[in-house]
Amino acid sequence: MSKEVKKITEEELEKVVNGQNELAKAIQNVGILETEKHAVLHVIAGLNQDQGKLKQELEEKYGSISINLQDGSYEEIKPETKEEDAVEEEKK
Repeated sequence: MSKEVKKITEEELEKVVNGQNELAKAIQNVGILETEKHAVLHVIAGLNQDQGKLKQELEEKYGSISINLQDGSYEEIKPETKEEDAVEEEKK
């Protein structure tokens, strides 16, 4: 009493195997991209830290300023006082 082995066609098997292989490649690519994303996020964090240090150095030298990134000119930023805030609120 041998049990009959049931099989799908060779063409169907090839389609299933190819589909599984393509899925595995896509999942692997997502992993690679996530790893690259992680590395880029570390670069961004470093650049932000560098910019923060530069901003602090410039503020120590020039005070609180707004810099024109086209020509390097700057304007001083005047801190708002409580009186100015109160006047602004009254205008509303």
